[in-house]
Amino acid sequence: MSETTSSTGSDALYAKYKPLLFSLAYRMTGSAAEAEDVVQDVFLQWERRSPAERSLEHPKAYLCKMTVNRCTDLARSARARRETYVGPWLPEPLLTSSDYDDPAAYAERDETLSYAMLLLMERLSPVERAVFVLREAFGFDYEEVAGLVEKTPANVRKIMSRVRAKLEADPAEADAPIDRFAAELLQAFHHASSTGDMEPLFRRLAPDVVLLSDGGGKVFAATVPIETQPRVAAFLGGLLRKPPAHAEVVPVVVNGGPALAIFEGLDRSLRTIMSFRFAADGAVRGIYIVRNPDKLSHVSRQLRIP
Repeated sequence: MSETTSSTGSDALYAKYKPLLFSLAYRMTGSAAEAEDVVQDVFLQWERRSPAERSLEHPKAYLCKMTVNRCTDLARSARARRETYVGPWLPEPLLTSSDYDDPAAYAERDETLSYAMLLLMERLSPVERAVFVLREAFGFDYEEVAGLVEKTPANVRKIMSRVRAKLEADPAEADAPIDRFAAELLQAFHHASSTGDMEPLFRRLAPDVVLLSDGGGKVFAATVPIETQPRVAAFLGGLLRKPPAHAEVVPVVVNGGPALAIFEGLDRSLRTIMSFRFAADGAVRGIYIVRNPDKLSHVSRQLRIP
């Protein structure tokens, strides 16, 4: 029996589909704040429709289509804004620990939620990103995706083939035991900050490691990517040798992977989220540091201050 609005009220639809729509919007925009706004806008638009217009056989498909359309519009304006963004742009971190409210957990955690993949998806056009997310993260079939992006199933298949070529996976990262690597890395960070001995931490860095730091021009951050083991080691060494006053480092899970939440000051404010990308051998290949306060508000609400 098809779901209809005659049997499912607007409040029930909101409760049922908010996690799905948030997950979809976040994967398409890389911003938890924008995803929340998109969900609110979509349901406000839904409420403005007449009862006759809302008597649809498939409200799920309609809500998803509105979300895709809204995110596509946002993506076009976001690209223009990023041309003037100060320093590297990083996605807004999303806490994905089972201990917290986790709207992203609607979909089974997969590579589309990871920090590295969100950055790779920035290469895609809005339509390509929508097709990839709908197919890979949420398992919509080609006919369903075609209806949501207003393409034919044949076109959607071609788009998916093109996207997979753009997002060719790195085999060195397959089947990495992330939990063990994360525990060892955290131990190396604590050792470095407490003793000043950086060697165990530096040994964890891959030769081709890349560090991206996003301050948005509002707080201190590297304004260009830092590449190679010696340069990244020197940057981290400078940070750890002069830690801020009253700093507390807490391990968290961000975007399905290991991260560190750094609280500073007497008010225990969250100032930094640092997440990592591992190779299969445990070497750190990517370090992503988010310090832009605008991008920490969502995860600050999720985290309990230590």
